[in-house]
Amino acid sequence: MTPGSNLPLSAVRVAVDVTAPVRLDVSGLLLAADGKVRSDDDFVFYNQPSAPGVTHSAAAAGGDTITVDTAAVPEGIEKIVVTASLDTPGATFAGTEPTGTVRNADDGSVLASFTPPRLGTETALVVVEIYRRGGGWKVRAVGQGYANGLAGIATDFGVSVEEPAAPAAAPQAPPAPPAPAAPWGPPTGAPAPVTPPPAAAPAAPAPAPAPPAPGPGSGKVNLDKGRVSLQKNQTVSLVKGGRPVLSSVRMGLGWEPAFQGRSIDLDASVIAYGPDRKKVDNCFFGKLMILGGAIQHSGDNLTGEGAGDDEAITVHLGGLPPEVTGLVFVVNSFSGQKFSDVAKAYCRLLDAQSGEELVRFDLTHAEPRTGVMMAKLIRQYSGEWEMTALGEFVDARTVRGMTKPAAQAL
Repeated sequence: MTPGSNLPLSAVRVAVDVTAPVRLDVSGLLLAADGKVRSDDDFVFYNQPSAPGVTHSAAAAGGDTITVDTAAVPEGIEKIVVTASLDTPGATFAGTEPTGTVRNADDGSVLASFTPPRLGTETALVVVEIYRRGGGWKVRAVGQGYANGLAGIATDFGVSVEEPAAPAAAPQAPPAPPAPAAPWGPPTGAPAPVTPPPAAAPAAPAPAPAPPAPGPGSGKVNLDKGRVSLQKNQTVSLVKGGRPVLSSVRMGLGWEPAFQGRSIDLDASVIAYGPDRKKVDNCFFGKLMILGGAIQHSGDNLTGEGAGDDEAITVHLGGLPPEVTGLVFVVNSFSGQKFSDVAKAYCRLLDAQSGEELVRFDLTHAEPRTGVMMAKLIRQYSGEWEMTALGEFVDARTVRGMTKPAAQAL
């Protein structure tokens, strides 16, 4: 199987073996329709080896097995995700290729196998998921990686995990109230997601000066005349010659300390929303890949030192599911440093395949706050995407605290 592919299950009882050359901790999570566990009892692992219809069994070496009896899974459970994390503290999946093998649990016959590609700094990942569809059950290859171990996966799916003390973060913002479907909602019959190509390495050449985008009222800006330099609240359509020109883009974000010699630890993230302005998922340093690999993060930069982009987020537009209609790119100061201590903050949009810079937005002023919404990408009814420079500051030290203000910015 390849990432995102799925197959119908021909067996009622299936066993998912996850193996690797090194010791793995394998777990299963029973998820309701909201994508969360109902309680911590729905987290199956070596210390809690059973839940209704799902069991964990240990192997002698390499990895463990999650067995799913689909006939015994409670009605309220829509999906079982099978995860793997490395047993050695601090180890990553770089150079290690775990394989998930789905077998008929009664006769041992192999139904499918999947080896997630392009693993690097991940310390845990969702390997496959078993899910209901049309009165039956299917298996999907996922391969979504996390940089903060099994705790990151468990927390993302609603399991309570005790974490070491850290600087206080902004509390979880409540979800935005329901709003009418925005005019940038997905068109009916939007194409199905496709397997994205490998992410391009972040590029960092200094851009040449570009003419600023026309001011308000001067017509929609596009890429017909080459690279566009945006000012706050200006929008550019990612179209050239009347046609969308991109399948994959990379958002590069960069900054420098305002005072020489001081390190600035900022975190770049992207939040994906649906047409109702409800969060679909977010990608950040602790969760380097989401939506089946359609969005990938370059990893955490702890100082802001060095030329070029400090962090980059690659988006395979053709691989985004139809329900994702808006993306908001944000930067936060987890350690509490203010943006008034930051110089030369910018974001730039590049063609992920060629590395060509297409759009740039330089933050020309700063406020003594801990979060900033840099830009948003919006899918139009026609299927094309538009980028708008935001430059809006908020008090939020984590991407979670940006969820509500970013939804309002859409």
